[in-house]
Amino acid sequence: MKKLRLAVCLCVPLFLGVAAQGQQLDIAFGAGTVSSAESTFSASSFEQSLRGGTYLAFSGDTLIKGNFGVQGEVAWRASQSRYQGVLPYRPLFWDFNAIYAPRFNKYVGAEAMAGIGAESIRFYTGPNYSYFGGYTNYTATSHFMGDFGGGLKLYPAGNFFVRPEVRLYLVNNNEFFSSGRVVRYGMSIGYTFGGKEF
Repeated sequence: MKKLRLAVCLCVPLFLGVAAQGQQLDIAFGAGTVSSAESTFSASSFEQSLRGGTYLAFSGDTLIKGNFGVQGEVAWRASQSRYQGVLPYRPLFWDFNAIYAPRFNKYVGAEAMAGIGAESIRFYTGPNYSYFGGYTNYTATSHFMGDFGGGLKLYPAGNFFVRPEVRLYLVNNNEFFSSGRVVRYGMSIGYTFGGKEF
């Protein structure tokens, strides 16, 4: 938690500096769920589905030139699930994207993005020690992924927005689960700093 607070304290002056220069900066927090292929059973294997559960997400983007910019986000399952009914685990998705984010008028904007990132599955197996990370209560496996997504930004009051959104994660070698295609959909609330005046 201390690392998260430190990261936020370091990022806030950067965000405010970008907003002061007239560039647009968005930050948002949201919730949703994921959908994926159903679990598969056979005589020799069981591949579990990633579908279901509540996922929380934090995202931020900045427009660098016109409506084009960069975006980053992290989404994680709010509660642990059970892998094959036994082992507690939690999926986490993070990505960095190129973003196109036009704003049509005072009340409506849109986003389209594509990029790369990783899926990290944390299996809670008890105390583990890492030279770089110290002690943790999980082991993690990570897989490279591509992602595509979009959202509709609705501005009900000033610079506050509500954003229905969807993301498609294409996870490479997602060996523990039934599919490498995962769709996350949900809604975020956020705030836009700077940008066009309407």
